[in-house]
Amino acid sequence: MVNENDLRTIIEQVLSEMNLGQKDQESQKSCAACAGEPVIEEGCIPDVTEVDIRTQYLVENPVNKEAYYDLKQYAPCRLGIGKAGARYKTDPSLQFRAAHSAAQDAVFSDVDQEFVDKMGLFSVQTQCDSKDIYLTRPDLGRKLNDEAVKVIKEKCKMHPTVQVYVSDGLSSAAIAANVGDVLPAIEQGLKSYGIDCGTPFFVKYGRVGAMDQISEITGADVTCVLIGERPGLITATSMSAYIAYKATVGMPEARRTVVSNIHKAGTNPAEAGAHIAEIIKKILENKASGTDLKL
Repeated sequence: MVNENDLRTIIEQVLSEMNLGQKDQESQKSCAACAGEPVIEEGCIPDVTEVDIRTQYLVENPVNKEAYYDLKQYAPCRLGIGKAGARYKTDPSLQFRAAHSAAQDAVFSDVDQEFVDKMGLFSVQTQCDSKDIYLTRPDLGRKLNDEAVKVIKEKCKMHPTVQVYVSDGLSSAAIAANVGDVLPAIEQGLKSYGIDCGTPFFVKYGRVGAMDQISEITGADVTCVLIGERPGLITATSMSAYIAYKATVGMPEARRTVVSNIHKAGTNPAEAGAHIAEIIKKILENKASGTDLKL
């Protein structure tokens, strides 16, 4: 057990390493906002996941800080994080570990069934029986199980102009963060264009390729899947929309049109929904998608 005195000593050492000791804490606060450094109050470090790394610059005595700062606005990467000797500073090290943990959680967790129900979606599943199988057998994530085929035939409108559905993909966090804004925006946009839309639903353990089988089952002219993308260390909530005209099992990937990077720090979810609806309209007008479509 760590006693109170030992804990106090550890905290003081951390504060000292980050150049934010008690003696100069007040003077540091004034420049912390422009430097993107954390302001420590009462020995507590702020939530590192809330730091906007585009505004954080931790290099001491920079030659051209303004130019580098401008660069970071267009490249939200871990640039200009400084170092302590041969090592990273404490703050960016903690941010990196937090981002890695968020990425793992996004991949290994499931979409909350309560969220699926709230969106008014029924659920079906691919031939993957678990997350482990899903991650190690991508081919099974492209095929629906027999029960899923039966349920889709029973509950979905057959031969709609557009079939939109949602799938967890490689990030459950992306679905929870974005679908609530994107899906209604797509449906509203298609309605405004007078385009018939099928019955939306949710596919668990789904890969992008599952849309080809769904296209054949429903007989839709255009199929669109909203799916969680592989998370990185900048965001774990990025979602994409893959859209195809008359998709068929075994078709080349080049026939898919993609709207990617949908998240709060990328393509705004509500705006993405309207954009996707517009793209679907163009696909129907040109009867083509992917590399065959000129946007």
